[in-house]
Amino acid sequence: MLTVIATMPIKEGKMDEALQEVKGLLVNVAKEQGTVLYSVNVDTANPNTLVVVEQYTDQDALDFHSSTPYFREFFAKASGFLGGAPEIVTMKEIARAK
Repeated sequence: MLTVIATMPIKEGKMDEALQEVKGLLVNVAKEQGTVLYSVNVDTANPNTLVVVEQYTDQDALDFHSSTPYFREFFAKASGFLGGAPEIVTMKEIARAK
């Protein structure tokens, strides 16, 4: 299992636009085989930051997600609402409680 944490700074006043685009992305991501979790969150300490927690069964599933037309389209639109480069961390799961 691979986990990805994507932290995205959002420009002041652009959170509604960002959320609209993320919700559009979620419709397609929900249909991806190999995507176990795709959770969009707002950082409680910084309400202009979205944190996306993603889990994939394997590298192939992550590669597929990253190569989809709707994912590329999302990031093409993101320049209008991102306040900087996203910070992306990829981790390999070694243990799980449930």
